[in-house]
Amino acid sequence: MDYLPLFHRLTDAEVLVVGGGDVALRKVRLLRDAGASVRVIAPDIEPEILSMAGVRHEHRAFTEADVSGVRLVVAATNVPDVNREVSLAARAANIPVNVVDDASLSTVIFPGIVDRGPVVLAVSSSGRSPTLTRMLRARIESILPRRLGELAEFLGNKRAELKRAGKRLPRSAWETLVNTPPEALEQTFARLLQEPVRPTGWVALVGAGPGDPELVTLKALQFLQQADVVLYDNLVSAAVLDYARRDARRVYVGKKRAFSGARQEDIHRQMLQAAQAGLNVVRLKGGDPFIFGRGGEEIATLVEEGVQCVVVPGITAALGAASYAGIPLTYRNQSQSVRFLTGHRARGSVDIRWQDLVAPGQTLVFYMGLFNLPDISGQLIEHGMPADTPAALIENATLRNQRVLTGTIGSLAEQATAAAISGPSTVIVGHVVLHRHVLESPASGDD
Repeated sequence: MDYLPLFHRLTDAEVLVVGGGDVALRKVRLLRDAGASVRVIAPDIEPEILSMAGVRHEHRAFTEADVSGVRLVVAATNVPDVNREVSLAARAANIPVNVVDDASLSTVIFPGIVDRGPVVLAVSSSGRSPTLTRMLRARIESILPRRLGELAEFLGNKRAELKRAGKRLPRSAWETLVNTPPEALEQTFARLLQEPVRPTGWVALVGAGPGDPELVTLKALQFLQQADVVLYDNLVSAAVLDYARRDARRVYVGKKRAFSGARQEDIHRQMLQAAQAGLNVVRLKGGDPFIFGRGGEEIATLVEEGVQCVVVPGITAALGAASYAGIPLTYRNQSQSVRFLTGHRARGSVDIRWQDLVAPGQTLVFYMGLFNLPDISGQLIEHGMPADTPAALIENATLRNQRVLTGTIGSLAEQATAAAISGPSTVIVGHVVLHRHVLESPASGDD
């Protein structure tokens, strides 16, 4: 360990910053956020520094006497000789000094900071790689809940409240609160005061998005990192599932066409049993839980049984497929509405009011429409839709093996057969297909 990580209270402490450019500006902002009283010395100083409240500035060169009486010194000039002079003066006076981008001249370094005040995390590569530090900080930022600071404040206030009242909660109760969704904290705290502590879990219905793991929301990622059990569908990609905790139990509850899968009642039972046993459960669904995902039924069951639950929306297949295929779902003067429909077979035929779907000015999106595509096309044409109406099929939407077929409602089924389409597919019908543009994605941050 090259550096001992410490957290310093700088409230009203005198801090000297030598330098007045962009680098100095970043350090001044950070020091002001920590409550320091900052003095800036440089011949030229950025206007933003000059306008900052509580910052004193002196337009001149640094002298050795400037370090006298300060708590911390920061050298942030673009002149190596000046930075060295500042470092030598501070070290001679036994004052901690940071020379930006030069660990050899520094006795302290600024880490990458994740601020969820009052919770603060610091990341450092000991000055060896600022780029690595920034990347690690960004990854930690993506995992930690935005409301972590609120949770810390809540727990701190409740601890003080209990102390004043001469009461206490066992550690298991505090662990229950830490793992409780923010919306239920007050309710859970009140219950824990009134009844013996029993293990309680929660269920989160989480949208996994259309396939690309980078489309998973930050909130979805946070719940996956907290789950003890993950119940996942057939349309959840392995890359998304890898976001779950390594020790989480993963249970496949998917359904595939022409194969028996988990019954919905069994899924309800597994969620309830796990939560009532004190486990935290993520019900992970492809797309969005409330778009053809039976999320409404699952929430109703959980609420009826008194289980804490939350819904985390995901990017639904229609939006992901259209975006990655370069097809706008609405277009001025051509499509003012979008209808989401399921292409699953019901009672021997696709169960849809076809007469409502042939009106102009709308876009139709059929989920899971591949195997019933001939029926869908035939019914639309039979009910008055011109056979040359533009249509597209997107297979494996948002994934690397995505394929897009464009044609007409009259030709698309034959095109799909000829192309041997077999993966999960979304069908888009409407004149918006004519406005498709093939998009090239910029390089991913992980490349």
